[in-house]
Amino acid sequence: MTQRDLTVVKLGGSHAFSPNLIPWLDAVARGAGHVVIVPGGGPFADTVRAAQPKMGFDDVAAHRMALLAMEQFGHALVALDRRLLMVDSVAAIRRAMRTRKVPVWSPAAMVAGAKDVPASWDVTADSLAAWLAHRIGARRLLLVKHVEAPHHPASVQDLVARGIVDRSFVAFLAANGVEAWIAGPDQHAEAALALGCGREIGCRIDLR
Repeated sequence: MTQRDLTVVKLGGSHAFSPNLIPWLDAVARGAGHVVIVPGGGPFADTVRAAQPKMGFDDVAAHRMALLAMEQFGHALVALDRRLLMVDSVAAIRRAMRTRKVPVWSPAAMVAGAKDVPASWDVTADSLAAWLAHRIGARRLLLVKHVEAPHHPASVQDLVARGIVDRSFVAFLAANGVEAWIAGPDQHAEAALALGCGREIGCRIDLR
């Protein structure tokens, strides 16, 4: 496994109820051995957001609950496609890839005690995907969003301003040295052809 071979695919939780979810899972699964899925929090994280002001728990608790929300979405994805496998460590990711499974990252074990990941709603699965990509030696990060991807290099600052990526993504992307791309909901056919051979898909995200 080399950096050129490996793409981290952050599959946004907004796809949870989308007709594009199954085609995206199939597209990613065709790249087995070359891809890792980072699940978004989706409706599970929305429940945490809604509960926090009503219950009054702090951001540390909310952060841990949001990590578990990502895991909930991950378990749902694994239940939908037997080519996927939940994993919670770098070693487990590598084992899954060697057996041609697609690892679906369960983040709580690795992230909960990480000193370089603030317990804040400013850090979502987007930033965590960049963080993971660095740790597993991935060259490329693909954000699969439920918005139409731009048709030219996208400014990361513009994506933050539009609420497409979280406010910490700029810092995480810069610190972790990974190429980032963004794809829209209907680009799964293109992804199915590209992911297995390490080709880019979607629109490049520019740090400037």
